[in-house]
Amino acid sequence: MSELTYTRCGDYYIPDLKLSEQPEAPIGKYGRMRQRYLKEHRPGLYSSLILSEKLYPHLLEIDRAARERMDAMLPRMMEAAGVTEELKARDPMRWVGLMNTLTAQIEEILLRELICS
Repeated sequence: MSELTYTRCGDYYIPDLKLSEQPEAPIGKYGRMRQRYLKEHRPGLYSSLILSEKLYPHLLEIDRAARERMDAMLPRMMEAAGVTEELKARDPMRWVGLMNTLTAQIEEILLRELICS
């Protein structure tokens, strides 16, 4: 373990603490949503994750899991709702509306099960 150094700030000495380097991978939409939720609603857990340097890997995992669930759920929901390539060619506006609805439904599920849990 290296020697701990301090910086003088007025009458106080503050330790020079730095987090270790984190990988430079983008967090993504769902990771940022989880981060915002933790910061606003679970500040103790958020601080704990930051101090233990587990926040970034946690956010990456949440984002990966959410994208995988989205990719798995969307085709099944499209099939159940009758959203096909034929519909896309015949009535593009209806297809877009249905796709937006399905995406919103899936995101609501992800929000409840992954982001805000």
